[in-house]
Amino acid sequence: MNEKDPCREIPENVHTDDLLTFTRTVNKSRTSRVKYGLTVLTAGLAAILALSINAYAHAYPDHADPKVGSTISVSPSLVRIWFDSALEPVFSTIMVHDANGAMVDKRDGRVDPSDPTLLEVSVPPLRPGTYRVIWDVVARDTHRTSGSYTFTIK
Repeated sequence: MNEKDPCREIPENVHTDDLLTFTRTVNKSRTSRVKYGLTVLTAGLAAILALSINAYAHAYPDHADPKVGSTISVSPSLVRIWFDSALEPVFSTIMVHDANGAMVDKRDGRVDPSDPTLLEVSVPPLRPGTYRVIWDVVARDTHRTSGSYTFTIK
């Protein structure tokens, strides 16, 4: 086992200073490749995360008329909710119920054709009391959300 490994021998015409320079260059090159790879990996993961956040977006109410929890003195002719993203008209509904749970709207709930973020329903003149607006929507990304809120007429 005293034989010299020919792969480990340094040829006579190569100086050890040249080997050190070569080794440093290889190590710098390797470090650069690793840094580049980590940068590409990080950018790729960020892109995937951004896409997955958008993929799981839902339509949530932005504002409503009458306002959530408001007390108004005059009956509205329409109850309207604006959402933060476009809705699928076929799968989106809105209803208005009185304090006894009876439906009081005109059963014409719809997404406004000129504004796909607006869900509305007509109501007849309403008597003083508390009313519950119940909505169920599907966003264009196919995610469903639902909820309700009340308003009161004096």
